[in-house]
Amino acid sequence: MKNITTRIATIAATLVVTAPLLLADARADENYRARAFAMMEKDFSGKGQATVDRIQADGLQTICNRTGNKPPAEITKQLEADQAAGIKFPADGKLMGNWKEGEKIAQSGTGFTWNDERGAPPGGNCYNCHQLAPKELSFGTVGPSLYQFGKLRGNTVEMQQYVYKKIFNSKAFNVCSEMPRFGHIGALEPERIKHLVALILDPESPVNK
Repeated sequence: MKNITTRIATIAATLVVTAPLLLADARADENYRARAFAMMEKDFSGKGQATVDRIQADGLQTICNRTGNKPPAEITKQLEADQAAGIKFPADGKLMGNWKEGEKIAQSGTGFTWNDERGAPPGGNCYNCHQLAPKELSFGTVGPSLYQFGKLRGNTVEMQQYVYKKIFNSKAFNVCSEMPRFGHIGALEPERIKHLVALILDPESPVNK
């Protein structure tokens, strides 16, 4: 992990030093972003577990910011491989859990806010970005609809692996993805992620009805 962090920092620095013309607009945008962060840090204060440092971008996000979410192809390939290497799987090796448990996680938006109990397992908040089942009257559209995903794609071992990895760390597939890295940041443990895999792929899940 230390080597990956060092590599990200080196790439971020190299992007600024070796490509000044390409990144002129990104530099101006970064200056604007720095002033915005300074304003937020001045006007907002941490409360409970919701601390102000959350607004700071990590190295990987910094690279996406500096390139307008379009890092050079070779850098993208390298960073996605680094993210994929950090994916951890359930101890029992099974990628399909219980879709009913997955539905509870997907429909829960609690966790990590200032008034949530520290250490309590957070929800996936999946409905905020995706359509999941027909009964949902309100859902987000930041991400694609997942309705009938398993019915269309099939509940194969390969698809289970894809869905699991995508939830654990979406940046392994798209380095500037807007989807949270649930497993990478420790929001969802492997045993809980496999319940979401079941929700998306199990034929009995409401997602596939």
